[in-house]
Amino acid sequence: MKKFVSVLTLAAMMSGANVAYGQVGGNLAQFPPVDLEIMIHETEAGTPELSTTEVKLITGEYYRLNVLSDGETDWRFEAPDLLANSHLRVLTVNDGIEVHLQSLVFRAFEFDEPGKVSFGFVPIRPGTYQFTVGRNPIAQGLAAGTSGVQEPEFRAEGSFVVE
Repeated sequence: MKKFVSVLTLAAMMSGANVAYGQVGGNLAQFPPVDLEIMIHETEAGTPELSTTEVKLITGEYYRLNVLSDGETDWRFEAPDLLANSHLRVLTVNDGIEVHLQSLVFRAFEFDEPGKVSFGFVPIRPGTYQFTVGRNPIAQGLAAGTSGVQEPEFRAEGSFVVE
């Protein structure tokens, strides 16, 4: 059995002899972050309109996403898949309250009034990740904190493309 394990180990090492492996080195959250912005504008019909619906990102780069709302509607911004596949750093509310998120995860945030939420992150896995903006669950008659697809008539969608 010991001989079989040795042969298997040698075969595994030889099969990777022509493969180059890369690793990002250093500080993944090197300051300053690349600033990105998504503005949520409330239309006269009361629906959300986004300033951009596609955000291109590069794995291993440090970003700060600034999401701004100019409406009175309680909007909810959800990006659970991007957030689950990123290293999160700091979440800031209206440039005054900071939550240091190292090792913590969140799925969404809500605006109770016009304002700004920013968060620093480093995407760690390539892919296309959807985000949605819709009304706060309570405004829809749902339990607080309910996640998922919002009412179609009060929803805007976009995606983060991580290469």
